[in-house]
Amino acid sequence: MNKTIVVFVLILAGMLVATSRPSMGDMQQGESAVATFAGGCFWCMEGPFDELEGVLSTTSGYTGGETDNPTYEQVSAGGTGHTESVQVVYDPQTVSYRELLDVYWRNTDPTTPDAQFCDHGDQYRPAIFYANDEQRQVAEASKKDIERTKTFSASIVTEITMATTFYPAEEYHQDFYTKNPIRYKIYRWNCGRDARLKELWGSAPSHGG
Repeated sequence: MNKTIVVFVLILAGMLVATSRPSMGDMQQGESAVATFAGGCFWCMEGPFDELEGVLSTTSGYTGGETDNPTYEQVSAGGTGHTESVQVVYDPQTVSYRELLDVYWRNTDPTTPDAQFCDHGDQYRPAIFYANDEQRQVAEASKKDIERTKTFSASIVTEITMATTFYPAEEYHQDFYTKNPIRYKIYRWNCGRDARLKELWGSAPSHGG
């Protein structure tokens, strides 16, 4: 075959491939993203995110530890290194990671390093687990904004750390606030969660319950 014709065929093939390949915008459209947060009892962390448009699912679980496939009994007893957390799958075209962070902060007490409300131990430590460098930068900027605008004097101690393996909790923990609303509300009230959130942020946020 003539060399000129070969070159022409190769160029034409390349153009066809380029034309059929989706653009970056097309590739991103419809893709979901994952965010992971720890804010004490995971029962109380699903509802605030479930209310957001663009959140596709929330899952209670354990992360930040060393034990593989931990059980609730192991984590709640302490010693595994995990903290109760919630994994949020969301549509970044509808809700931003920064908006998720805004909800996160106002549903936690960022002043207690190894406790949240009535629950104590490192298995209840508050933490933001970033999935990539972009999430890390956004989380750090968000934390600085909270430090700058907060009306309380205590320091912000919430961890910002790289995400590790997330283990979903047992099925009876999932959507607990909708499956067992009375028990959930009693626990939440007895734990003083809303009272403390109001003290910190000026009002107790909606929590899906």
